[in-house]
Amino acid sequence: MAEMDCMSRLGGWEGYGVTGWRHERRAGQRWLVIELEPQAGGERICSGCGEAVVSIHDRRVRAIRDLPLFEDPVELSVVRLRLACPRCGPRLQQLDWLEPHARVTRRLARSVARLCTVASVRHAAQWHGLDWKTAKAIDFRELERTLGPPDLDGVRLLAMDEFAIQKGHRYATVVVDVERKRVLWVGRGRSRAEVRPFFERLGPQRCAQVQAVAMDMNTAYDLEVRQHCPNAEVVYDLFHVVAKYGREVIDRVRVDEANRLRGDRPARKVVKTSRWLLLRNRENVTAEQAVRLDELLSANRALLTVYLLKDDLKQLWRYRSTPWALRAWKHWKRRALRSGLEPLKVFVRRLEPYLPGILAHCRWPLGTNLVEGINNKIKVIKRMAYGFRDDAYFFLKIRAAFP
Repeated sequence: MAEMDCMSRLGGWEGYGVTGWRHERRAGQRWLVIELEPQAGGERICSGCGEAVVSIHDRRVRAIRDLPLFEDPVELSVVRLRLACPRCGPRLQQLDWLEPHARVTRRLARSVARLCTVASVRHAAQWHGLDWKTAKAIDFRELERTLGPPDLDGVRLLAMDEFAIQKGHRYATVVVDVERKRVLWVGRGRSRAEVRPFFERLGPQRCAQVQAVAMDMNTAYDLEVRQHCPNAEVVYDLFHVVAKYGREVIDRVRVDEANRLRGDRPARKVVKTSRWLLLRNRENVTAEQAVRLDELLSANRALLTVYLLKDDLKQLWRYRSTPWALRAWKHWKRRALRSGLEPLKVFVRRLEPYLPGILAHCRWPLGTNLVEGINNKIKVIKRMAYGFRDDAYFFLKIRAAFP
């Protein structure tokens, strides 16, 4: 009897006492089965209304998983009481250590959720001896309980960007509070209709408080911000503009030069294999790569022109005075148009409508670099889990990484 009382105290199953225990062999592993009965005389609380109830409707034995004991998996054989509540009808008794209808104790659920923050669901399930679906459901419920709805009050500066759920097929949008460095919203898709729920949740009053939104040159994001946030300025990010320049100018000129050098196979090969060398920042190349780059640029005037103009374009984001930035843009535009390179001329015409958002960086030195960092973390989360099929669970994991 003293042994059972000691186990009850150590187990922490408040309101229940141990009436027996045994070992069982299951699939070649030893299990510890502990039998628990409600203690007499204790107050019984209805899980519906939280009030004390005297009458018992019925009793049912439930198998509940608990944390392992001395490396043995533990199963609790618990007599669960349904109370005859005069206010709610038949309801389960409220227990501090067990959720209503749960098949695992609260502490086991917390342990699974903690392990899921640093390991995949599959590994967390294997560690605790649970089914993968059970571990995922536990982590999902814990994330919903701990995160709750995001606090949208006082949001002034936002950053929006997209990331690939399945590259080339499925995309999602992440919205970040720049000042507090936290994820406010994650939603599937990147169209106007798909990002609109965030602004509807933000509400007209809080939308009016938003002063600036950093983004890439996504028309859908731009139009939604202008529609819902009348006082916000759109700020176009350096990273995405330079990436666009790399795709539409440097790549195009490089291909044209490679085609022009069809008769000179060694020179053509050097130009064709120089893509990453031309796109990389000068400070990020090795000494050996710097020699190759200098030789390439000295031998090809067109590539030298677009390379130097790329560096000059980036200087626009260094200005804090709008008139000076506008002056620098006009100078850059004039040089680009005089280059005689058609891809450069086309790029200037396409970029000019976005000039107000580029110049807005002088007043709001924002960027999506914070979001890009979050996107890198998202890639780590995806790799750790070998991908996600459940978007809602995936988005909760992202919010949990940046609460």
